[in-house]
This record gives sequence, structure tokens and C-alpha cells, in this order.
Amino acid sequence: MGLKVDVRKLDLFNQMAKEGSGTVAENLGQLTGLDATVRTSQINFLDIEDVKTHIGDDKGVGIYVELNEPPYGYVLFLLDPADSKQMAGAMMGGMADPSEGEGFSDMERSAMQEIGNIMTSAFIDGWANVLETTIDMGTPNFVFGPADGIVDKMGGWPDSDLVFVVDSRITLDDGDLGMTVYTFPELEDLVALIQDIDLDTDVAVDTEASDILD
Repeated sequence: MGLKVDVRKLDLFNQMAKEGSGTVAENLGQLTGLDATVRTSQINFLDIEDVKTHIGDDKGVGIYVELNEPPYGYVLFLLDPADSKQMAGAMMGGMADPSEGEGFSDMERSAMQEIGNIMTSAFIDGWANVLETTIDMGTPNFVFGPADGIVDKMGGWPDSDLVFVVDSRITLDDGDLGMTVYTFPELEDLVALIQDIDLDTDVAVDTEASDILD
């Protein structure tokens, strides 16, 4: 199929990505009790080798979720290990002391997976509302190691020369903590969905996911 997209619909999708990131930040703040904001949110069409450079190889924590329906692909939350420990501690409400050293306890891993589950739901539900579809997702997976290796664990790099990445930077407490949200949809499936977006869509309203924290 062709990959041409009406630029107006692509702009709506860009708005959708930003609104979705804002919902993630709001839910993250509710989960941890910390003030969360979206610093940037941008769409990148990148060569596969550029994506590897974009992500880098510093050691990090990745929480990834596979999308089982169009646009398929993965959502990846990438965090600094120290930030991840602090976020997990906030999620656990001080019920356990942070684990020593670089590793993560089972409770910390479980807390981060739950954070990933709730945030992905908030992100993807908003997309599904705008696209007037359902997007089923798998269970969150926790990976600790070099950032570029996390993508290998995630299922490998997409079999495509060009990758569509929605890159959002979410910061907490004036930048003391932060995470980057990457979305790796299947390009052709995503384009098909974007082509079906109604130009009269009110993105700010339609991206409001159900309140999953109640």
C-alpha cells in the first residue's frame, strides 16, 4: 500500500500523540504523588540505524508492551535506573526499602510493570478513541541493561528501513526524574489508521481515556 498521508491528518495524529503523552504524565503523577509534565513530544521518521543512535547504549530500565492490534508494534518506556528505583519506591508507598546496588528486587520490578501497564493503557486508549477502534495490548515486560539491547529484547528492530517513532519526554518534580516514551508502530498499519481519521476530530476531547485509576 502507499504511505502518502494527508498532512492535515498527520497534524491531527501529532496532536493525538501529544495529548496521549499528557495523559501519561497526569496518570504518572497520580501514581507516584509527584508532579509530572510533558517537556517535549515529537514525531520522527528515522532510518533504522538512526533510531539505534537516537536511543543510545547507556544502561537503562525499559518497560515495553506489545500492541496486538493495528497499528501493532510496541510502546517502550525508557528510564534511568536510579529514576526507576525512585519511581518504584513512590509507587510502593514506602512499603519496602530500595534494593541495594544496580539490581532490582521483585517488588520493584512488579511496581515498574504496573506503572507501565497503567501508563500504556492511558496512552493507547486515547489513540483508540480518536481512531475509532480498539487496540489490544499484551502484558508489560521489565528489562534492565544497555538501552539499545532493550529493543533487541523487545522483539528486535522492525524489518523496515524507515521507523516511525513518537518520542515524548516526561519529567517529574522539576526534572529530577524523567522517562522517554517511544512508540514503534508498524508503519503501513499506522498509515492506514491515520488515513481514516476524521478531519473534524476534536483531539483534545477524543484522547481522553477512561479514568483507569479509580
